[in-house]
Amino acid sequence: MADMSPLFRRTPPRERLVTLIRKPGCHLCDDAQVVVEKVCGDLGVPWEQKDITEDRELHDQYWEQIPVVLVDGRQHTFWRVNEGRLRKALTD
Repeated sequence: MADMSPLFRRTPPRERLVTLIRKPGCHLCDDAQVVVEKVCGDLGVPWEQKDITEDRELHDQYWEQIPVVLVDGRQHTFWRVNEGRLRKALTD
């Protein structure tokens, strides 16, 4: 019987997806993207970005809060992304 220590489990227990909703020329969005790229890269979690100027529904829902980070389609945070908090949300 093989001992599966946590060290060997590099993939999250279930498929996760992080979505960064941003707009062009937004410095907070650039900052958020750096954090999302780092955390998702470390954890092997896929991420995507959506441009709020190209999606009316996203625009109406999130315009006041850009950038917005969704985890598995649910709002995680907006404006500033906390690396530790995002990491915890993806590993819990």
